[in-house]
Amino acid sequence: MILANKYFSVINNYFLLTKPRVQTLLVFSSISGAFLAERGIPNMISLAGLLLGGYFAAGGSSALNMYFEKDIDKNMGRTKNRPIVEGKVKPKNALGFGIILIVASFLILFTINNLLAALLALLGSFLYVGFYTLYIKQRTVQNIVVGGAAGAIPPLVGYAAIGNSITLEALYLFLIIFFWTPPHFWALAIMIKDDYEKAKIPMLPVVKGIKNTALQIFLYSIILLLITLLTGVVADSLGWLFMISSVIFGGIFIYKSFKLFKIANKKEAILRQMIFTKRGNETVSVHGKTYNCIKIEMKPTGLAGIAWKAVHNIRQRGADAQPLLCG
Repeated sequence: MILANKYFSVINNYFLLTKPRVQTLLVFSSISGAFLAERGIPNMISLAGLLLGGYFAAGGSSALNMYFEKDIDKNMGRTKNRPIVEGKVKPKNALGFGIILIVASFLILFTINNLLAALLALLGSFLYVGFYTLYIKQRTVQNIVVGGAAGAIPPLVGYAAIGNSITLEALYLFLIIFFWTPPHFWALAIMIKDDYEKAKIPMLPVVKGIKNTALQIFLYSIILLLITLLTGVVADSLGWLFMISSVIFGGIFIYKSFKLFKIANKKEAILRQMIFTKRGNETVSVHGKTYNCIKIEMKPTGLAGIAWKAVHNIRQRGADAQPLLCG
């Protein structure tokens, strides 16, 4: 039993190197490309090759990302518990594991699907590891814009895996994810801005400030909706359900982004967490105004947590102080 638990722990640590939660989104986006190319349900063998090859390509890239960023990861709260940082996987083993997965991905996609799909997956790995991780990320404030191209490759892989071609509608799927990635990641970057600053990574909130970042998120959300609607026009097979969903969810995204932009223009501190546990009461004075406050314990939840600031005032009193929710 003890031996079995040990083996399970080892397997789990290597599995975590692939960033499984992220891969779920990438694999789903590749499936969308496959269904669009087939205009229906693809051949199960081809789909299986896409799922396995796609996961291996993205997972191997993630493992290499953790290998090359191990010194950065240990300085960030979001990544300090990763397997390499905690010593659960040796760096050289993670390096070898990542390379093996990428090579296996190419062979699987080439054998079961086609050369185009295999090459596109390899291109995605190169963009993420060779271009984004090793070069762009620590050199420019536009890192996530450039690096977002790697995350937008999977639908192209999915489309090519079934259709053995890249058409205009496939490129629109690429653009949807390309324009979705920056506002998604910048919202996260606002929440963990201090971590990025400590790690000396020039993310947009660190270099340009939260106000400018919020504006960029809002503008990108508008472009994203327009691109999504154009996709529905070009790929008429997507139908009315796609168009209606695009308008609804795109509209929500724009509304939330605009709300964040208005919040960022206020002088009060921006809320980055949203799950609260009451820890007592206190009265404080801010800019000559008195507030009845509740001491709270907060946990991060992303963009929704920032939007919460629209109806509540938050005052953070130093790194070790208890945050206050003030009305």
